[in-house]
Amino acid sequence: MNKSMGMDSVARPETRFRREEPILHLSRRGFLKHSALAAVSAAGFSFVPGCARDPVTGRSQLMMLSRDQEIGIDRQQTPFQFSSDYGITQDRTLNDYVGEVGKKLLPQVHRPDMPYNFQCVNGVYVNAYAFPGGSIAVTRGILLELGNEAELASVLGHELGHVNARHSAEQLSRNRVSSMVLGGLSILAGTQGSGLGELTQQLGALGQGLFLSKYSRDNEREADELGHAYMVKSGYSSRGFVGLMEMLNSMNTSKPSSTQILFATHPMSSERLTSAVHRDETVYKQTRKSPLNRDRFMDKTASLRKRKKAVKQMQEGERLLAREDYDKAETAFRSALMKWEGDYTAQVLMAKCMLIREKAKEAASHAARAKDLYPSEPQGHYISGLAHALSRNYDRAYQDFKQCDRLLPGNPQLIFYRGYSLEKTGKQKAAANDYASYLKMINYQSNQYSQYAYSRLKAWGYVK
Repeated sequence: MNKSMGMDSVARPETRFRREEPILHLSRRGFLKHSALAAVSAAGFSFVPGCARDPVTGRSQLMMLSRDQEIGIDRQQTPFQFSSDYGITQDRTLNDYVGEVGKKLLPQVHRPDMPYNFQCVNGVYVNAYAFPGGSIAVTRGILLELGNEAELASVLGHELGHVNARHSAEQLSRNRVSSMVLGGLSILAGTQGSGLGELTQQLGALGQGLFLSKYSRDNEREADELGHAYMVKSGYSSRGFVGLMEMLNSMNTSKPSSTQILFATHPMSSERLTSAVHRDETVYKQTRKSPLNRDRFMDKTASLRKRKKAVKQMQEGERLLAREDYDKAETAFRSALMKWEGDYTAQVLMAKCMLIREKAKEAASHAARAKDLYPSEPQGHYISGLAHALSRNYDRAYQDFKQCDRLLPGNPQLIFYRGYSLEKTGKQKAAANDYASYLKMINYQSNQYSQYAYSRLKAWGYVK
């Protein structure tokens, strides 16, 4: 290997690569099927087995992560997860409001020294999640299901419960660290069901940051108890938490597709609702007359609720994509765009649908509109690059991939496509550098892309 490229050897002797052209044309099932590859290197994190005291219960718990390591993993992973959810909302009033409610709960938490932040992301599915270092997000989808500020405080309190009880860090400690930190794409795919999971791997993900913890029922019970306590001690009516559980229990019974990730990562049961009602009628009975702040919630979320029909159409489109009913999915997304043409997520979803349908020109048009709407969000650039690669406009594809990498570096698949675009424009040396970088990033695991990258490096004389 040419050592100026930073590699002494591209592939270990036991790795079997074949000289294959990667599947770079679009097909309904096969285009861009990312394997769950090594995504974020564990380098820089030294995991030492040990015990720590649970900051909530005081009990001893197996813990391999320090506070700084939790924060480090959080900072590595949240940009990828946020981008997979189409970025943080550009509705400053809405995002500030979510942050304001979250910060109101912080005087009650058990780990006040964590760098908490609260965001509303553009995803239209129903979910909220927390990363181990204190980053907490709610989707636009779940905000539309809530009825008052006390319910929002309950959602955020529950996620704060996961952080404070160190549930994600404990899971990382109980499992092989590599299997959790690496291959985050497969974790999300597993939570979404085979159809939507495969679609995510094909088009939706910017790589490896899909690090959504799958909590146990015991974790959920503890987070419920903590979240309920945090919100009532912050001045809200206990009825807000009961209202949240009633909504979740109802959605779990009907099982809409928009809640697949929510209930895969946060298992729901009627017992959670029963427990919330019991707490409301006993230990928190005196708080039932505290405010729900419904009017304030309605005022702060008015701009989003005005677009509820468009969001529901996007949810329906995603459901149809998961079922591979692409004609009806396209119709749903067109309906959403008629109601909200200026929504970044709607434009990206339509661009993805057009890619699957091998309509490169239309995909590029919607991706271009998405880039105009939200130029600092990476996914629009990524989808635009794929659309231009499909139409063999490799110069423009390269520029899109290059910009995406500037905005959110560290995605191996992006590096591969950047190299492929360079190769197709005759820039062999630069392409070889990207192919070599790609192979290093995925730790030389074999897949159709690594086989192709290796074959090109060998054909060009970089590998013997």
